[in-house]
Amino acid sequence: MTAQLACMADDLAPEEAMLVELDGADGAPVPVAVVRDADGDWHALSDICSHGQVSLSDGEVEGCLVECWLHGSQFDLRTGKPVQLPATQPVPVYPVTVDGDRVLVDVDERLAVAS
Repeated sequence: MTAQLACMADDLAPEEAMLVELDGADGAPVPVAVVRDADGDWHALSDICSHGQVSLSDGEVEGCLVECWLHGSQFDLRTGKPVQLPATQPVPVYPVTVDGDRVLVDVDERLAVAS
């Protein structure tokens, strides 16, 4: 599968997030948090916190981090790695392409996470 339309560029201001559900390769919906960081750059990661199993798109975005609203875990938007406990496992991060005013996400390709 290829990148899918997640939202329009004017749907989010910097340091905002939204939940979108995209189609996975098996046809099952994939919950994705689409996020603009403080610099206005776009990111897409699994919407489900690896610790509390709640929606990351409901959390606060600060700089290049998103914070889980339930227990305060923070995840780096570029890598999906947790930078604040209690989460210890990363969340998947997906490639984002901005085509004009369309924000596209490919949920079938995960970005490699640096060690």
